Amino acid sequence: MLLHINIKAPMKLEDEIKQNKFKSEHHKMVLNIIYTAHWVELQNTRMLKPLGISPQQYNILRILRGQHPNPASITLLQDRMMDKMSNASRLVEKLRIKGLIERIQCEEDRRQCDVFISKMGLEVLKQLDEVFDNQNESLKVLTHEEAKIVNELLDKLRN
Repeated sequence: MLLHINIKAPMKLEDEIKQNKFKSEHHKMVLNIIYTAHWVELQNTRMLKPLGISPQQYNILRILRGQHPNPASITLLQDRMMDKMSNASRLVEKLRIKGLIERIQCEEDRRQCDVFISKMGLEVLKQLDEVFDNQNESLKVLTHEEAKIVNELLDKLRN
């Protein structure tokens, strides 16, 4: 019996966006980063969709889990969010309606509120940890050392 293994060749940016010429390697790099970021976001959105959670809501839940058992303010959430354009107050309200977080008016300052992750929110994150762990297996086309280099280069770009 002949075993057929379907190995998908990596798609180059040129093939993905149907463009062969770039102004420079730096220009191509920027487009490649943008394209790859959107690709990763699409993968994450697909994994979160069955639970009815957006990537921005997932980010809020992860921040709150990191704060747990301490509360977080809306300002803290906004400062720590990866998508700085997101409306943290609106996201918190959507998560509260789903029962994934609790929002309590702050005793010291009535204009502020304390936000906590709920038990159900922690359970949802536990499920998502397994989903994302499986996704991370597909990222192991890069070695640990290669991933470290990519991280260092991306950090260097932002400095």
